[in-house]
Amino acid sequence: MHGYIHWKTMKQIARHWQLYVLVIPPLLYIVIFKYIPMTGAIIAFKDYNVVKGVWGSPWTGLKYFKQFFDSPNFWLLIKNTLGISFYGLLVGFPAPILLALALNEIRNGKFKKTVQLVTYAPYFISTVVMVSILIVTLTPNVGVISKSLQALGMHDTNFLGIPGLFKSIYVWSDVWQFTGYGAIIYIAALAGINPELYEAAKVDGASRIQKIRHVDIPGLIPVSVILLILNMGNVMKLGFEKVYLMQNTLNLSTSEVISTYVYKVGLLTASFSFSTAIGLFNSVVNVVLLVAVNYAARRISNSSLW
Repeated sequence: MHGYIHWKTMKQIARHWQLYVLVIPPLLYIVIFKYIPMTGAIIAFKDYNVVKGVWGSPWTGLKYFKQFFDSPNFWLLIKNTLGISFYGLLVGFPAPILLALALNEIRNGKFKKTVQLVTYAPYFISTVVMVSILIVTLTPNVGVISKSLQALGMHDTNFLGIPGLFKSIYVWSDVWQFTGYGAIIYIAALAGINPELYEAAKVDGASRIQKIRHVDIPGLIPVSVILLILNMGNVMKLGFEKVYLMQNTLNLSTSEVISTYVYKVGLLTASFSFSTAIGLFNSVVNVVLLVAVNYAARRISNSSLW
């Protein structure tokens, strides 16, 4: 029986060998650049010495994990990282869905294409340019908003210097930049809904709101659940570049996150074992969240990654 299954599998591979050849390059990329470097995570449990190398450095166990957990900045970093991530998820996740639903209701083709172009264009702006736009816009005395406040007889404000505003500036600028791109997936999902459902809703006299509620939204739920699971798996993986570029000494109490802390404390001071331990902790938390949310989604909606 085992030999028959093996022969059948080999026959299928031989029949569709072109597809398997196409799969080989991305598999090699993942193995070489994703899985093999994971062996370097072992230095989180060692007192890494560049001269002795990874395998020659002495073992220290959980020393650097304890050092991170006992750090006075630990809870601040967790609070800032989770605060920005969940804030972004709360605001940024439904935004593409709402845009896709709105675009799906537009009947004017030219207007619809114009809206798509305007909302999609910010996605191509690099992180450095995006932060430069924010700085130029929000900087006191020279920023556009500052000039507008002065014209209205109001005092200008250093928005990037106010710790309480950092999260909002970060999240809402992300919403502006990525909503149009994210809506493409949901627009494709809406295009795949069975037209007969719309015809049935029309025959039943359903209004636009009822059609959205009973046809569009149920059609988006499977895609939404998958994307939510993937987003939850990246909660602790907050973008380093944008946060670091937006940081200054005034907003550091709310802008210091795990990724920037690793760079400053771990890499700039050459504490490779310490920075690796923090990064490994970060990855483990992300995996746990991914598995937990995937399990919950499978139990609640029957849609999951596996």
